[in-house]
Amino acid sequence: MIAALFDSIPAMILLTGVLVGVSGALLGCFLVLRGNAMLTDAISHSIVFGIIVVWLLTRQLSGPVQLLGAAATGLLTVVLSEALARSRLVRMDAAIGLVFPALFAAGVILIALYARDVHIHVDTVLLGEIGFVWLHTVPVLGLEVPVAVATLSVVLALNLAFVLGLWKELKLASFDPGLAAALGFLPGVLHYAILTLTSVTAVAAFDAVGAILFIAFVIVPPATAYLLTRRLWLMVMLAVALSVAACVAGYGLALRWDVSIAGMMASMTGVWFALALLLAPERGLLAQAMRLRRQRVDHDCRALVAHLFTHYGTPQMAEENTLRALIHHLGWPEPRARAAILRAHDRALIERRAGLLTLRPKGIAEAEAIFGRRTE
Repeated sequence: MIAALFDSIPAMILLTGVLVGVSGALLGCFLVLRGNAMLTDAISHSIVFGIIVVWLLTRQLSGPVQLLGAAATGLLTVVLSEALARSRLVRMDAAIGLVFPALFAAGVILIALYARDVHIHVDTVLLGEIGFVWLHTVPVLGLEVPVAVATLSVVLALNLAFVLGLWKELKLASFDPGLAAALGFLPGVLHYAILTLTSVTAVAAFDAVGAILFIAFVIVPPATAYLLTRRLWLMVMLAVALSVAACVAGYGLALRWDVSIAGMMASMTGVWFALALLLAPERGLLAQAMRLRRQRVDHDCRALVAHLFTHYGTPQMAEENTLRALIHHLGWPEPRARAAILRAHDRALIERRAGLLTLRPKGIAEAEAIFGRRTE
C-alpha cells in the first residue's frame, strides 16, 4: 500500500505541495506576527546567490551543502538589511530593497557566466515545476521516494520540532520581545533561527514550487489565519489547514483548467485570503461595514434624543418632535430617520404617540448625560 502511494504521481504532487505549504505556514505565522513577512521575499531571491556560489565551490546542485550555503546567504541578507537600517541612512523597507536585488542580480550574473550548461535556470528557481517531482527519486527503506518529498519531509520535521520545542519562547518573543529579552529567551537569536529555517525551506522548495510561489505559502495562509483569530495556537492550526486546502483545491483546478499546478495552489491561498478579508467575523470588510453602520445609527440615535430634548416642553414640540421634522429640519433621508427612531425605540429611549416622538425617562437621562445638565 505504501509502495503504491509513492508510485502514484498525483499523490506525490499533492504530498509535495502539502509539505511545502505546511513547512512554510509553521514559520510564516511568526514572521507575520513580528512584521517580518517581506523578509521572506528578500531571502527567497537572494539565496540564488548562495546556490550558485556553493555550486562553483563544490559542483553540487543539491544536498545538505546546498541547503547550508543558501541558508547562510539568506541570513546574510537579513544581517546586511538590518545593518543598513541601523545606520539610519535608510529605513528597513528600503534596506531590504537594496540588499536582495543586489544579491539576486549577482547570482543571476554568476549563473550566466559560469553555469550556462548546468541545470540552474532562472525560471526553474523562480517558478519551479511541481508536476515533475516524481521523475527524480531516491531509494528510502527500499522505496523510490521523490527527492523533493524526502528533502521537504526532513525540513518539515525540523520546522515542527523547532516550533513545538520553543513554543513558549517563540510566543513571548513574537508578542513582547522586551519581556522575552528580560527573561533570557534571546529573541534576537530566535529571530535569526526562524529566518535561517525559512532560508532552508525555500531552497528545499525550489524544485517543487520555486522561490516566488514559496513566498505565497509562507505569507498568505498565516495572514489569512491572522484575520480569523487572535489566538496563536489556533492561528498556526488554521494556517496549516489553509495551506493543505490550497494544495488540494489548487491541484484539482489545475487539472481541470490545464494550468500551472504550483501557480494554482498559490492562487488558492489568495482566494482564501480574499474570502477571509471579506467575511472574517471581526476583522472582515463586511463585519467592519456592519460595525460602522451600527455606530452611525447609534450616533443618529443620540442626535435624535438630543433634538427631542431640545424641544422638550416647548411650544415647538408638536412640530419639531416628528418624523417629518427630522427629514426636513435635520436633512436626514427618510430611511435614516426611521432607522434612528427604531433604534431609539428598541433602547426604550423614546415612544411614539399619534405621530409625536416623546422621550421616556431613560431617554431624558440619556439627553441629560449628553448635555451635562438636569431638567428642573
